[in-house]
Amino acid sequence: MDDIYTVGELVEALGAVDRTLRDWLVLGAPHIRDKRGHIWIHGREFAGWVAEMQKPKRERGLEDNEAFCLRCKEIVKMVNPETVPMRGKLLRIRGKCPQCGCTINRGGRLRSNPKPRNPEFEESTRA
Repeated sequence: MDDIYTVGELVEALGAVDRTLRDWLVLGAPHIRDKRGHIWIHGREFAGWVAEMQKPKRERGLEDNEAFCLRCKEIVKMVNPETVPMRGKLLRIRGKCPQCGCTINRGGRLRSNPKPRNPEFEESTRA
């Protein structure tokens, strides 16, 4: 992406929606306008801006007794977590936030522990 693109060319190259790209320009994506008002986007600068704007990925998953509190906007350890089975392997884990006291719900799955294979048993059943 070392070239300079028009909005239409960049939309085609990225497979993005025109309106999305134009919204990004309003939000501060690097671009220039020529005397006629045409928008030109330098590919490498634009790619750097997009990478900078992306949210960082979570480095770890949640522990079994942790959930995200929507009121506090952070990960907390639930107080008195209760597991409520739902359909199939789905679970709902419900607890209280230790900071604000609101109810927190978190979804989960039952862990399936496959039985260890016993080669001796398999050979004896084949015979």
